[in-house]
Amino acid sequence: MSKHIIAIGGGGFGRKLSSSSIEKYILSISNIDCPRICFLPTATGDNDSYIVRFYSVFTHLKCIPTHIELFKRTIDISDHIMNQDVVFVGGGNTKSMLAVWSDWGMSEILKKAYNKGVIMSGVSAGAICWFTSGITDSWDKQLRILPCLDFIKGTCCPHYDEEPSRIPFVNKVITEKEVNSCISIEGGAALHFIDGNPYKNVSFEKNKNSYNMFLENNEIIKCPYPGLQL
Repeated sequence: MSKHIIAIGGGGFGRKLSSSSIEKYILSISNIDCPRICFLPTATGDNDSYIVRFYSVFTHLKCIPTHIELFKRTIDISDHIMNQDVVFVGGGNTKSMLAVWSDWGMSEILKKAYNKGVIMSGVSAGAICWFTSGITDSWDKQLRILPCLDFIKGTCCPHYDEEPSRIPFVNKVITEKEVNSCISIEGGAALHFIDGNPYKNVSFEKNKNSYNMFLENNEIIKCPYPGLQL
């Protein structure tokens, strides 16, 4: 059974109620008529309005949406996640999310579900969490490289074209060889992985892409991933 991760660079229901094209794409990967999808809004401290936006989109799509809160009375996490077809991780503070997840044993639960074939997806914090490391602004006023779950080998940077500090920071850490390469995902784009390998870029806003960035002959190379426009 193939294992899928869809990492979104920015946008979707968390920012505005749009065409829901990326949300529909994620559900379609399950090949199930009415897939079960669970939202994890941990990175915002289970923000109520974020949860409402999730349901305002997914209740209008052919699926069974649920969510898990870790800051109120919490359901049986393992049992619930293992019975899902899709998990969607919201954006927010990645460092805080991973710290809370660690206490709940969430990474082990998600890894077990992923290996079972549950589709993993998410935006921003919910995109970088799947990688060995991610570029985040979770604390202080500067970007940092944060160790993450390591489901996918490598480093990921979301919001690549949306925040002015992202491009120079990626260039810096590659040039200084802090990382060998960086998968950089623009807002309005998602990178779909199958079995840990990049499969295709999925653009849900016009001309948005994902790139593999690396150093070659002391020059930064920016290779776009092929894909489709929704």
